[in-house]
Amino acid sequence: MPRRLLPVLSAFLGLALAASAADSRLVVALMPKAKGNAYFISVKAGAERAAKELGVDLLFDGPADTDAAKQNEIVENWITLGVDVIAVAAENKEGIATALRKAQRQGIKVLTYDADTLPDARSFFVNQATPAGIGNRLMDEGARLCAGQGEFAIITATLTAGNQREWMKYIQARLAEKYPGMKLVAVRPCDDLKDRAQSEATALMSAYPNLKLIMAICSPAVPGAAEAVKQAGKVGQVKVTGLGLPNENQRYVKEGVTGAVILWNTDHLGYLTAYAAVAVARDELKPGAKTFHAGALGDFQVVGDNILLGQPFVFTKENIDQFNF
Repeated sequence: MPRRLLPVLSAFLGLALAASAADSRLVVALMPKAKGNAYFISVKAGAERAAKELGVDLLFDGPADTDAAKQNEIVENWITLGVDVIAVAAENKEGIATALRKAQRQGIKVLTYDADTLPDARSFFVNQATPAGIGNRLMDEGARLCAGQGEFAIITATLTAGNQREWMKYIQARLAEKYPGMKLVAVRPCDDLKDRAQSEATALMSAYPNLKLIMAICSPAVPGAAEAVKQAGKVGQVKVTGLGLPNENQRYVKEGVTGAVILWNTDHLGYLTAYAAVAVARDELKPGAKTFHAGALGDFQVVGDNILLGQPFVFTKENIDQFNF
């Protein structure tokens, strides 16, 4: 966000906070990695539903595109505004930690979701799935599509995204453990943008004529890679899989361009995050908890300081029509 807009935002949110203070409503500040990303728009919808049920105010703001420095600016602004609790999907786990620690010192509760920061900079992490579960599922599905043979490439959001770096560690470990016939030839960033993912996928197919698979591990990259494969006339020759939203990929899956899409219910992730944020702010969720109850979604397992949404799900041609997010 340009700095010149921060005073305007501060004034607007200040009015919202003043109104909130008048009726003692809790203020939850929810930050995505990129607020225009369909993934986080779906997260927001779930969080808004939870906020309505809980009778709290929800502020949703973040960079227009992935930008760790702008995440820090917004956290600093929220500190000045005096929100009650901040929930962040961290673009850079180390980079945002200082601002989040400052928020904690000011009495603001902090938790993360989707992508974690350093553990001392927050109380809990709402984990959509374990890194091992995500990495293993991606590699297993990619290998299935390629019959365990051939070259593949990964398209990630950025090379610094903490959660995606963690997933790649497990992808590579699974590759070494189970799939000797496959070879990872390149990892390319797309800045969480579909158009750039499409360009990167086109470049990869040119640079590696024997490429068998593009594994896209951020949501805009999956349809971007699929469109590149389709336009190159390589449907069936180059497979596509990755982490993405069913609605954005349904057409490509039905056409056979994308073999499968892996994700979790992003609406549920937002809902669970909002419930956890409110519970932390009200001191109802404390270290040592083993389970957590989140409204209509029921009980979730808590492992250490991680609240687990569940295992990743595979969307295929057979089941993708059943989902709408």
